[in-house]
Amino acid sequence: MATDLTPVISASARWLLAAYPPPPGALNQALAEAQAQQASALAAALRFPTSLDVRLLHLLTPSGADRLDWLTGAVADTADSAWRTWADETVVSWAACLLADPALADAAADHALTNAEHAPAAAGGLQRLTCPNVRDTDAAVLLRHPDLLEPVAALHRPQLLSLLGVLESEDAVA
Repeated sequence: MATDLTPVISASARWLLAAYPPPPGALNQALAEAQAQQASALAAALRFPTSLDVRLLHLLTPSGADRLDWLTGAVADTADSAWRTWADETVVSWAACLLADPALADAAADHALTNAEHAPAAAGGLQRLTCPNVRDTDAAVLLRHPDLLEPVAALHRPQLLSLLGVLESEDAVA
């Protein structure tokens, strides 16, 4: 049975890029894609930390992108929609939380390294996510915009914060 998160990571990152596209240009596309992939990989490792979790995911299938599309008003391209079934709502929501807050992404990376069997690349492998430079943030201006990400991030933020042992601030709740 499969123990690979690649389909979920790829579909979740692809959904994020479709919903929050980068500015025109090949470099912007590549940098935004790297950040979406890193955020999705980290979120997937947190969501499915053991091989048993991953096997169950493959058996039961991810949630798909329908609710995410409805929430953001995205119109799915029916000609190219098979990948959308592999997007996982929780992974996308957690990835949105991580993209909007590099400090939270750093805490999540630390947690994944110590608690997930298949944590994403160690030290430096998540640098575009946890320590984005100006070029990274410019290339992913929509993908990292907290206000734009909020409807998606809010879906499962409490579960992520609980997992990481982080309390929501008073400002975020108000």
